[in-house]
Amino acid sequence: MNYAKLIKHIREKQLLTQSDLAEILDVSFTTISRWESGKFEPTMKIKRKIAEYCEMHNIIMGDIK
Repeated sequence: MNYAKLIKHIREKQLLTQSDLAEILDVSFTTISRWESGKFEPTMKIKRKIAEYCEMHNIIMGDIK
């Protein structure tokens, strides 16, 4: 799974800023920025939160390449 592309896709689809998504996932703005740049990857706990968010908002994670 490419989390850099997924995070950006979620934000664009939901019209969220990095700060908005950071608040939703209970992480910092800097963390979201690092994920999107591909410098870091979310922890397993956050990956679960992302999956739940995608499910609630009908975002299909497997379509992101």
